[in-house]
Amino acid sequence: MSSPAPLEFKGYAMTDPSAWSDLKIVSFQPKTFGPEDVELAITHCGVCGSDLHILNQSWGESRSGPLIVGHEIVGKVTRVGEKVKGLRPGDRVGVGGGVTSCGECRACNEGYENYCPQLVIAMNAVHSDGVPTQGGFSTGIRAHERFVFPIPDEIESRHAASMMCGGITVFHPLRANGCGPGKKVGVIGVGGVGHYAVLFAKAMGAEVYAFTRGTAKADDARRMGAGHVIDTTTEEFWQPYSFTLDIIISTVDHFGPGTSLPQILSMLYIHGKYITVGLPPADEPLPALHPFALAKNASSVGSSFLGTKEDARAMLALAAAKGVVPWIEELPMSQARVALEGLKAGNARYRYVLRQDISPVA
Repeated sequence: MSSPAPLEFKGYAMTDPSAWSDLKIVSFQPKTFGPEDVELAITHCGVCGSDLHILNQSWGESRSGPLIVGHEIVGKVTRVGEKVKGLRPGDRVGVGGGVTSCGECRACNEGYENYCPQLVIAMNAVHSDGVPTQGGFSTGIRAHERFVFPIPDEIESRHAASMMCGGITVFHPLRANGCGPGKKVGVIGVGGVGHYAVLFAKAMGAEVYAFTRGTAKADDARRMGAGHVIDTTTEEFWQPYSFTLDIIISTVDHFGPGTSLPQILSMLYIHGKYITVGLPPADEPLPALHPFALAKNASSVGSSFLGTKEDARAMLALAAAKGVVPWIEELPMSQARVALEGLKAGNARYRYVLRQDISPVA
């Protein structure tokens, strides 16, 4: 029996930072394949706000050379290293924001590989062999098995894709902070990430409060599972919810004029947690905060980054069991520009997912 043809690595890359959404097809070199690595042929990739920040360099200057973004990846395994366990060619899997870590530090040894100081992210970074990382707007990717997640049969690939970042980014802090029956969870921002926070908090059994600017998304938020929808443009919107919420997940990556963190924190019950997962441009810090605002209810301010492999397994199991389905718009990958510019304009409802069309996978 003949061996399958090796995967040809091509992707839609930014080649001119002044034309950040005008992506060109380029060939690229993948990382050196290691004994604990998994190679997959990509079928789908979600489009995330992080892709925009990297392409338009609002988080700082991106690395030079052709740059392929995308880190909400689903595909089929084409190759596994000799030390890989539990995965084989043909399996359907996902890869998110991370592709490898050191495997030796305390974080890695305790199952927090997403916080490894030597974490290598899927795009705009460099592997240990010196090869630049290229993301999921492409035909294939290689990642350490620790960052490769089997997809349950009950979840379609196009739905699983955006769970790899948008989903796990909120599932991880919800799970870590005790979201479940009897808890009241606030979600600030009903966008691509925020809509996942509503979906998963509801699926975990919490009572969900969705905070959104205006009323355009109110009906959608209720259909997603929010029991309460609050218009943050209403004067003193926070006052009726004083001492109410156990967890607030903030997904916004921009704080408008007049945003008051003390007012937001006042909605937390004793020992409540405010977790910000939105990452604004580098020149937009959190609004000012005095310790008095924390002392009034012993609240805490924190953040979160991606999620662990155990988080991914739990998230996918919950989605399969509860029928969690994201609200997506699927486009061929050749229309990445449409998705990127639509996301920048605020038109996504609620996540764009690209179907790989350079070399379609059977």
